[in-house]
Amino acid sequence: MSDTKAPPAQGSVDKKPNLILSFFTRMFRGSGKKRRGPWWKPGLPTLIAFAVLATGVTVRVWDPDPVQTIRLRTFDMYNVVKPRVPLDPSPVIIVDIDEKSLAEVGQWPWPRTQVARLLTALRDYGIAVVGFDIVFAELDRTSPDLLAKSREDLPASVRDSLAQTPANESIMAEAMKTVRTVLGQASTQSTQALAPSDFAYSTSFKGALGTKDVPDPNDELFKRAVRFPTLVYNRPELEQFASGLGVFSIGEEVDGVVRRVPLVVHISDVIKPALSTEMIRVGFAGNSIFAFLTVGGISEVRLQTPRGNFPIPTDSKGQIWVYFAKPDSFNMPNNEGRMYISASDIMEKRVPPERIAGRLAIVGTSAVGLLDIRATPISPRLPGVEVHANILENVLSQTFVRYPETMQLTEFVAMGVVGLLLIFFIPRVGPVVTLVGLTVAIGGFAGTSWYLFSEQRLLLDATYPAGLSLAIYGVLAFANYARDAAEKRQVRGAFAQYLSPDLVEQLAADPDKLKLGGETKRMTLLFCDVRGFTTISEQYKADPQGLTVLINRLLTPLTDDILKRQGTIDKYMGDCIMAFWNAPLDVPNQERMASEAAIAMFQSLIVLNEERKREALEENKTFLPLNIGIGINSGDCVVGNMGSAQRFDYSVLGDAVNLAARLEGQSKSYGVGIVIGEETALAIDGHFPLAELDLIAVKGKTEAVRIFTILGGPEVLQDPDYSNVAAQHAEMLRAYRAQEWDDAARTMNALKGRLSGVLDGFYDIYMARLEEFRDNPPPADWDGVYVATSK
Repeated sequence: MSDTKAPPAQGSVDKKPNLILSFFTRMFRGSGKKRRGPWWKPGLPTLIAFAVLATGVTVRVWDPDPVQTIRLRTFDMYNVVKPRVPLDPSPVIIVDIDEKSLAEVGQWPWPRTQVARLLTALRDYGIAVVGFDIVFAELDRTSPDLLAKSREDLPASVRDSLAQTPANESIMAEAMKTVRTVLGQASTQSTQALAPSDFAYSTSFKGALGTKDVPDPNDELFKRAVRFPTLVYNRPELEQFASGLGVFSIGEEVDGVVRRVPLVVHISDVIKPALSTEMIRVGFAGNSIFAFLTVGGISEVRLQTPRGNFPIPTDSKGQIWVYFAKPDSFNMPNNEGRMYISASDIMEKRVPPERIAGRLAIVGTSAVGLLDIRATPISPRLPGVEVHANILENVLSQTFVRYPETMQLTEFVAMGVVGLLLIFFIPRVGPVVTLVGLTVAIGGFAGTSWYLFSEQRLLLDATYPAGLSLAIYGVLAFANYARDAAEKRQVRGAFAQYLSPDLVEQLAADPDKLKLGGETKRMTLLFCDVRGFTTISEQYKADPQGLTVLINRLLTPLTDDILKRQGTIDKYMGDCIMAFWNAPLDVPNQERMASEAAIAMFQSLIVLNEERKREALEENKTFLPLNIGIGINSGDCVVGNMGSAQRFDYSVLGDAVNLAARLEGQSKSYGVGIVIGEETALAIDGHFPLAELDLIAVKGKTEAVRIFTILGGPEVLQDPDYSNVAAQHAEMLRAYRAQEWDDAARTMNALKGRLSGVLDGFYDIYMARLEEFRDNPPPADWDGVYVATSK
C-alpha cells in the first residue's frame, strides 16, 4: 500500500450511502402498488415512430445495396419454389462445345474452317438461325495466308501456294451466307474507340411513344438503355456477312447474381440489340425492334415479324427479368439433355434431324476451362449460354416475370398505411391485439406476393414493408416498457459503480441475498495500489479536487478491465483497488481471468500515461507517470454480506485475502509489476509465462510462501527464447539457494535484457542481495527463505 492516501475516489465503497441501499431493498421487497405510467403518452415515442416511418420510406426510395439484396433474394426463392415449366420439345438448342467436341475436333479456339463446317452441318439440318455466344475478335492463326507469313522456313513455292489459298475467315464467311447467322458481341469497360467496321450492320430501332409526355422517343431511348463504353467485336470480314449482330453481355445484380439481362444497350451513341432478341428477329425474318417508352423509362421491347409479334416487358432500362426453368443437363451421353447437343455430333451428323430442324441454335461452351459460369436464382453455377436460352424460351412462350411500377407503388402504399395504423392503434388497443393484427397483415401481404408471382408472375416485395412495420411496432410497443424500466435502470446504474453487473442482476432477481451471512469458496483475490503516491499527491496540495479527478481517471479503466473479465470490485481504498473472482457467481478459470485482468490493467495504464504526458507538455507542467503494483493470490475464503444489521457490504475474508495484499506490497521490492501466489501460479502454468521470484516469509506470517511473477501475455510463450530464459532463471535460483553466488551472478548477467528486459529490475535487486550475502553470508543450513521486513 502507498504511504499516503488520497481522499476516497468518487463512487468509493466507503462513501456508499445507506439511502441507496434502503431504497433498493424497498424496491424489490415490495412497497405497495407498482407505479405505471399511461400507455399513450404523446411525445417522444410517437415522434420516433413517425421518424422511423419517414426514414424507412426514404431508404426504400434510395434503395441501397442491402435493401436490394434482401428483396432480390426473396424473388430468387420464388423462382426456386416455382420454376418456369420448360418447353418440351424446346424451340431452342444449345450447340455445346463440350469436352467430347474438343477431344474429337481439337482444342479451342477451332480453326474457322471447323466453325464453317459446323455452320454447314446446321444448315443441312434445316436450322432456323444460329447465334454465337462467342466473339471471333482475332484473325485465325491457322489461316494459310498467315502461315505463309510466319513460316519462312517453307519453300517459296509452298508459301506462294499458301498465300493464294483462301483465308479461313473467307471460308467461314461463305458458310455464313448459306445460313442465317447472328454473331455475338461482348461489351467491355475499355475506352478504346470502336472500329468503324463494327457498325457496318446495325439493327433498326424505333422508339414508340407509350405516353405523350415523352418528347423525343429516340433521345429517351439513348438515355434509358443500359450503357457500355465499347464492344469487343468480330473480324470485319465476318460481320459484313452476318445476318445480325447481338450483344451477349450479361449484367449482374449487387450480389453478383444474374436476374436481369438488357435487351437493348447503348454503346458509343448507337443502340444495339441483345443476342437473344436479334436471333428471333433474324430467325423469323423481322425488320425492326420497337422500344416502348413512358415517363419512367423503357416499358417494353417488341419484335414484329411475319411469324407474329413478340412483346417483351422490361424494366425502365430495357432489361428483362429472366424466368428460369430448372437447369438443363449438359455433358450427358447421347445428348440426353433437353437443349444441349454436342457440336461434334452435329458436325458428324450423328443427331436425328428432328432434334434440330427449324430451331434456334446458340453456340456456346461447357468444356472445363472454357465454361462461362453465372450465378442465377435457379443455380449458383449455370452456363451463360443457358441464360440466353432461357430468354429465348421466355420470349417464344410469352412467359415473363414482371416487376412493374404499380407493384413498387403498392409497396410504398402498404408501408404508409400500415405504419400510420400502427401509430394510431397501438396506444389505443394495446400491443397484443395490435401484434395479432400486424401478423395477419404481414401474412396477408406475403400471401398476396406469392399469389401474384405463382399465378400472374408479378413480383411484389413483402420483406421491406414487413420489416419497416415491425420496426415501428417495436418502437411503440416497447416505449412504455422503457419508461417503466427507467427507474430500475437508474438503481442498477448506481450499484454498478460498486458491484459487478452479475451481482447487481443477481440481487435484482433475488432480494433475499441482501442479508447477513456468507459461504466458503475457493476464490482469487487481486490487490492493486499506486506506487509513489506521496510524490504525486504533493503536486496537488493546492488542488485537492484535481487529485480526486486523477484517481478517478485511473480507477475507471482499471475497474473496467476487472469487470470485463467477470471480476467483482470489493472496495476502493483511496488509490487501492480490491477485487475478487468466483463470487457471487462461479467463474470458470478464475485464476486465468484475474491474470488477464492484471495484464490488461498495465496496458490501460500505458495509454493513460501517454495521454497525461501529452497534456502536461501542452500545459507546460511537470509530468509524473503513474505506476501500479498488483498482487494476486488464490485460496479458500468466506464471502458474503459482512457488517451489521443496519449496514453491510458484500465482501470477502480469509488468510488468502491477507496474503494477496502482502504480495501486492512486495511487487516493488522485487522490481516487477505483478506478484502472484503459488496456488494461482499452479492454475495458470502453461497459459501464461511465469518466473519464480523467491521463497518469502511476508510480514505478519512465519510460514514461507513461494511467489511468482507473470512475464507478459500468452504470446510470450511463443517467443523462441522463452524456454531458454525459463531454464536459466531456474538455474540462477538453484545457485542462489545453494550459496553459489558467482554462478548466480554470472547467470543473471546473461539473462539481463532478455524477453525485452522484463526481469532486469528483479535481477538488480538480487545482485544487491548477493553483495550483502558475500559480506554477511547466511548460515550453512540456510533454506533460501527471505524474510520480508516491510509490507
